[in-house]
Amino acid sequence: MSPASASPLPLELRPFPGQQAPAGLVLTAAASWRLEPAGSGALALRWRLQGDLGALLLPQAAAAPERRDGLWEHTCFEAFLGRRGEAGYQELNLSPAGHWNLYRLEGYRSGLRPDPGLAALASRRCDAPDLLELTLELPASLLPALPGELELAITAVLQQRDGRCSFWALAHSGAEPDFHRRESFIHSP
Repeated sequence: MSPASASPLPLELRPFPGQQAPAGLVLTAAASWRLEPAGSGALALRWRLQGDLGALLLPQAAAAPERRDGLWEHTCFEAFLGRRGEAGYQELNLSPAGHWNLYRLEGYRSGLRPDPGLAALASRRCDAPDLLELTLELPASLLPALPGELELAITAVLQQRDGRCSFWALAHSGAEPDFHRRESFIHSP
């Protein structure tokens, strides 16, 4: 087994410009490869939310996390993964409860279907009074590309206690929050 890539620097996610988001929250993310011989391994993803978490609706960890649709309607941590130069991409959704989904899309918001290659996804959750951290690994065999070819957008939807949602990303490239825009797939782990 080859070692994981160097510890990635945290990437700062920002709320959509002009959007009212809870003050004092800091959301960072990181992505790194753990590669093994013959192209196996995984892409490790981490989201770290710090600050006054009492302003948000954060579900408790589920005893038995499962695949679910509609996670993005509430607090949800996401990643969008595509191969450079190709229209198709994947969308990963992860609830703080541990529920998840991985979708494949043929192009911009088209052909959405659950990725059949992933039957279960284990994530880890770390809680403290002012901290929520979620980590997971996606097997390289499921990803649309390996290092050097993968384009990545790391995002989050944060639901406030009053029900409003703020939309956080490494880059916002449209006039409205839209994580599916390929111009926002700016990170290459």
